Amino acid sequence: MVPEKREHPKEKEGLHPRNLHRERYDFEELIRSWPELTPFVTKNKFQELSVDFFDPEAVKALNKALLKHFYGLDYWDIPDGYLCPPVPGRADYLHYLADLLAIQNDGKIPIGSEVRCLDIGVGANCIYPILGNRIYGWSFVGSDLDPLAIRNARQIVAKNTILTGDIELSVQPDPNSIFNNILKPGEYFDLVLCNPPFHASASAARVGSQRKISRLKGKKIAAPVLNFGGQSNELWCPGGEEQFIGKMIVESSHWRTSVGWFTVLVAMSKHLPVIYHALKMAGAAEVTTIGMSQGSKISRIVAWRFQ
Repeated sequence: MVPEKREHPKEKEGLHPRNLHRERYDFEELIRSWPELTPFVTKNKFQELSVDFFDPEAVKALNKALLKHFYGLDYWDIPDGYLCPPVPGRADYLHYLADLLAIQNDGKIPIGSEVRCLDIGVGANCIYPILGNRIYGWSFVGSDLDPLAIRNARQIVAKNTILTGDIELSVQPDPNSIFNNILKPGEYFDLVLCNPPFHASASAARVGSQRKISRLKGKKIAAPVLNFGGQSNELWCPGGEEQFIGKMIVESSHWRTSVGWFTVLVAMSKHLPVIYHALKMAGAAEVTTIGMSQGSKISRIVAWRFQ
């Protein structure tokens, strides 16, 4: 017996009004843009076309199709086990940053390569520079501790001529630094963005993944396969996001004239009081918090500036 067909809202709740992914995925259109998606698309129990979001290969194939169909990329890939980002949520971060820049630009979103952005922890997927460049034409510098991640990100840029010249990628040689070695004296960025490691340890990352996937599947999963992948530095760092953001705030105060807005994603609202206190101690002139939601997932952007 086929379950009764679900009624879906016309648009996904919570996504930014300019997000191209507010409507449900049209898998037939995506397959036309990226035929390699075909073997991963099947009918679910409601007889609707979908992919298995618990299958890492299906998730990666869907990302390739989205990046081709909506953003014109001819090539995108990541090494096995690396983080495969959900494109709609990553696009949301950039749309809210565009709104932030518009406040100081007579309400108009600045576009073009003159808008310079620094992505801390760009990852092998290079997703924020790709989306920021394709949506708004912004130029990016992306940094990461992982040389393999940077090599893969450079390969993505090299194989897509539409990105050439607007994305620069650099290895951060010092695991104890965030801006040092990447920002140069006299250099200026309109935006810094960062999606920091969430967990405080590898074991915490495993437990968190197990809890998340067990909840989604409706049953306990002892050894979950990470459908979105992730290396150690992508998922956890000592002290988790709270300690990472604290370090980021302290370092940002040393580069206060080099950046318009520093911004970071904060997954846990319980960390906000400590973050706000750190920003006060660092002498931030303005702090703003922007709420974001994608379905049941709630997060927020904390942005600050010194000028």
